Formats: sequence, C-alpha cells, structure tokens
Amino acid sequence: MSIKTYSRSVLCMGTTVSLQVIAPQSEEANVLHHISKAFTIFKAVETTCSRFDAKSEVMKLIRHVKEPVSVSPLLFEALYFAVLVANETYGIFDPTVGKQLENRGFNEHYLYGNSIQTDEAVDSGSYKDIVLDTHKKTVLLQKPMIIDLGAVAKGLAIDLAARSLPYQHFMINAGGDILVKGLNQHGELWKVGIQHPRIQTQSLLTLRVTDTAVCTSGNYARKNKTQPSMHHLVNPLSPSTRSSLMSCTAIAPSAMMADALSTSAFILGAEKGVNLLNDADIRGVLFDSSFTPFFTSDMEELMNYDHTF
Repeated sequence: MSIKTYSRSVLCMGTTVSLQVIAPQSEEANVLHHISKAFTIFKAVETTCSRFDAKSEVMKLIRHVKEPVSVSPLLFEALYFAVLVANETYGIFDPTVGKQLENRGFNEHYLYGNSIQTDEAVDSGSYKDIVLDTHKKTVLLQKPMIIDLGAVAKGLAIDLAARSLPYQHFMINAGGDILVKGLNQHGELWKVGIQHPRIQTQSLLTLRVTDTAVCTSGNYARKNKTQPSMHHLVNPLSPSTRSSLMSCTAIAPSAMMADALSTSAFILGAEKGVNLLNDADIRGVLFDSSFTPFFTSDMEELMNYDHTF
C-alpha cells in the first residue's frame, strides 16, 4: 500500500493553519475533502469567537448586559472552558481582558490590520460577572465587558478539527499551537520544536510526542507596534506587572487546555507557573529572559536539546 503525506495551509484566526495527514494514496479525494472540512471548522470558530469582527457572535453578545442571551454550542463551550480555567487560576486567566488589551494597543487583526474599538465597554467586568446556564445554554453578562477568547478559541478549533479527521496519523499546526496523532511520515514520533524567542528560525529544544497537544505562549509573538516591550499576555489582577518569562510551553491531551494553561503559567512566572502545570498534571517547560529552562515533572523523556541555554 502506497502511503502519502497530504499537506495544506490556509490563513485563518490571525495566523497560518497547516494540516498534514499521513494516509494511503488511494484515499486522496477523501483525505482532501476532510482537510477542507477541518479548515471550515477554524473559520467557524473565528466567526464565532473573534474580538476583531464586530459581527462575530461574541461581539454581538457583549452588547447585551444584564439579560440572558442564547448562544451557539460553539460559543458556549469556549466560554464555559474559559470561565472554568479562570476559576481554577483564581483570575490569573480571565477572558474579560479585552478592554485591557484594547487599551494596550491590541485592537487590530493580526493578519488584516482592521481595527475595532468598543468605547462603550469599561474595565469593570471580570470572569465572575459571566453567568452561564448549562441547561438553557444562555450567557448573562452582569457588567459591561469585552470578552477575549484568544487563549481558548484557537485551541478549541484545533481540537474540533482533530475530531473531524478520521485518520490515525496527522498533525495540525495553528501558528505554533500543535496537535499530533499517531506517527509522522517516517513512522516515528512527531518532532515539535519550541521556538527560540529571538531567532525565529531556531528552536530551543525539540519534543518527541504523539497523541497530544503542544502550545506555547510567549512575549515575542504579539507586540505593541509603538511600544515593542509591551506584549499581549496581560495579568488581569495586576496589568502593570510583567512576567519574568520569555515563553511557556504546555503539553496536554487537548489543545484548548494546553493553550489556556500555557497562557496562565506564563503570567504566573517560573516557579508558580511550574506549580500550576504540575498541579494540573500537565507537562511543560518555561524559559526566562536568560533562556534558563524550568521543567515540570516527567519532561526529560520527551526532550532533545537543540541549543545550549
């Protein structure tokens, strides 16, 4: 049986989304159909959850304060998970940081440059002001707020796309947030590099993984155009506090979990970030400004060092 690697990429959710499927050559038409279907999932999540589209479902939601609103299962799942992580991290992760991000200059779509400014919202709401009714699938916002699902939506799209692919061996890469299944085209574990924060073409280390998600949050990915030292990873409890880290990578069963926890651990810093991941039974590695690595438990078996720190 002849095996082929099918690779396709699209621009979506502010980044490049790439799919790689290892499957028989005889199934080419079917494979390409499922890859196309997976890409439509990314577009659906973006249409639902984007803060940069005034017509998105989440932006329509924030116009309704103090009244329950019926939302789609997709938006409800994203909000439910975001609020769950916010509760577990005591607000270090908070999906209501949208206005803080706007105030820091992060109000432009990363790919297309179109900006959005919601002047009517104020910095008063927090995750505690999002009331979710799991039976009716309604959302009640008790205060004005701007919801930012950037640390959840991409992971959710990756997970949903993975569920839609009826194949044993594939990789989904959405701007460096990665989920792999099975083995690569060489019949080996997938190699996932952790990007060097200052040298885009280099990796700090390489992980060998399967059936898992690997997501990285870093202060180098999204920066303010006029103030390069200001990045998009905000501590909601203390916005002026800067993390001591350059990047944080989390390895988890789902991309949504890895995405949210890598963000949370980055904000917390090295010691507390490692503790958060260990408590959640999630493996990871955090790098500070001098490229010193901080590892969670049981990381050694996954790693190949690419460079001296």
